[in-house]
Formats: sequence, structure tokens, C-alpha cells
Amino acid sequence: MELDGKVAIVTGGASGIGEALASQLATEGVRVVVGDLDAAGAQDTASAIRAAGGQAVALRANAAEVADIEALIALGAEEFAPVDLYVANAGIIGKSGLGTESDWDAVLDVNLRAHIRAAQLLVPHWRSVGSGYFVSVASAAGLLTQLGAAGYAVSKHAAVGFAEWLAITYGDDGIGVSCVCPLGVETPLLQTIRGIDDPDARLGASSIETSAAVLSASDVAAVTVEAVRTGRFMVLPHAELLEMYRHKGGDYDRWIKGMRRYQRSLRQP
Repeated sequence: MELDGKVAIVTGGASGIGEALASQLATEGVRVVVGDLDAAGAQDTASAIRAAGGQAVALRANAAEVADIEALIALGAEEFAPVDLYVANAGIIGKSGLGTESDWDAVLDVNLRAHIRAAQLLVPHWRSVGSGYFVSVASAAGLLTQLGAAGYAVSKHAAVGFAEWLAITYGDDGIGVSCVCPLGVETPLLQTIRGIDDPDARLGASSIETSAAVLSASDVAAVTVEAVRTGRFMVLPHAELLEMYRHKGGDYDRWIKGMRRYQRSLRQP
């Protein structure tokens, strides 16, 4: 996708990967709508973009609520032009372990249904004009798994699956899709996991931090924006993840046994 002059929505744009993506897109000439539950943080991101010479507006929005997604789309059209690019970045770790029904509803709403709802609103228009782009910020947990947190692991697998389906179903209609799957990234989400006083949460944090180097959000943003520019589906900010994924697919039973050993090693004092 040619980025200059396009209009993008970035959810979860107040901090972390979302903030970095909004800023990186703006440097490419993209006009950005920043959405986040943290209204002040979203405004800060937009203000920083404008101070650097870019164009951006912000709105307090819950990425999982249809009415809020509609408001983001309407704001983009009102301030700039119809939305060309949607970055489904907002995500939560959810509860550790198996969780409860309400825990599952919460994590699936943000990490999966938010993507589906945005696509339902945007894809018909994109098909009619023959262009559009959807970025799903998933996780390496969607290709491998996430120790300690079933909801996060399952919802990220589902997000990857939904992105694949979009790419296959609408690629011939001019709609591009990129799915971003990093390992550890230094973000408020990782900081939250570190701070949870729960054995499963500590296990999850340890698995993230020992699997590979923890990257900065700007590192992830840079490779993601380049993927959008070139139309690449799978975005792996950690190069070593590809070999991990191949190892998993090459012998699934061996991989599961290895993950059990890895889990045991992390649980040892």
C-alpha cells in the first residue's frame, strides 16, 4: 500500500506498540485517528504527532464496542477522508490460568471480536472501492502459545486465524492484511504481567522474557509499517520465531513435550 495521504485508525494508541505505530505511520504521511480507553494518553499521542508535523486526532474509544469503532471511522472521515487502514492493536492479557466465563468474554472481546467487528464495518466499503488494509496485532502466542494464560493464548490463535481468513477471502478484492506476531516487547502490557502477584502470571512473564530479546515498540512498528508498504502478511519482528514455528510444525508432540520441560524449568525456584 502506498502510505502517503492515507487515513488510518490505530486502536490502543495511547502507549506501547499502538503509540509507536501511530507515530511511525504519521512519519510516512498517514493521517491518523488514535483510539484508546485512556483518553489523555490518546490525546498525547495525537499531540506529539502534530508537534512533529504530522496529522492526527484522538478519541476515547473501546476497541471492542461497535459504537466506538463507528465513532472512530466517522471521526476519520470527518477530519480527513474515508479510512483506508485499520490497525487492530488494542489487547489485554486477561486472567491467568483457565479463568471464568466473564474472564473469557473480556479477553475474547478485545483480542478477537474487536477485529471482527471492525472488519464487518470496513470491508464492505473497501470492497466497493477496491482497496483497504487491515493490520492485526496478534502475538507469537498466536503461533506458539502463552504459558500461564489460556485466554490470551487462545484469543491470539484466533486473531491469527481471522487475519488469515480475511487475507484469503478478500485479497482478490484489493484488501491487504498483515498479522503481527512479536515475542517479548517492552510495553505497559508486559509491565502489567510482571507486576501480577500470581504464579501463572509470573510464569507467563518469565516465558516471554527468556524466549528471546525483548524488543522496543518502535522496533515492532518499523517492521510492521514496512510490511504494510510491501503487502506482506506475516510480520515476525523476532526473526528466531520462524524457526520456533517450524520446529513446532515439524513434530508437534516433540514440541509439546519440550514446552512442558520449559514450563517446569521456569517454575523451579
